Amino acid sequence: MRIVHIGSGNLVNADRLLAVVSPDSAPIKRLIQQNREKGMLIDATYGRKTGSVMITDSGHVILSYLGTERIAQRIPEAELSLSEADGIE
Repeated sequence: MRIVHIGSGNLVNADRLLAVVSPDSAPIKRLIQQNREKGMLIDATYGRKTGSVMITDSGHVILSYLGTERIAQRIPEAELSLSEADGIE
């Protein structure tokens, strides 16, 4: 299990993340609202402006005040690089 720190002492299992996206687009705003209504939203912003939205394989949506690039830097590197996984040398 790979753990990533998403701010304010909160941790997420990086192996369960499908995407880390910006919260600015209308479809992502709708996704946040729908998951809030279903009880599948985890708000880890602590009242700060949302910087990134993480979508998990369980359907949960996690909000963080850290930006998408900052979250991506904190995710531990996978065992295979993208080029190795795709068979590209």
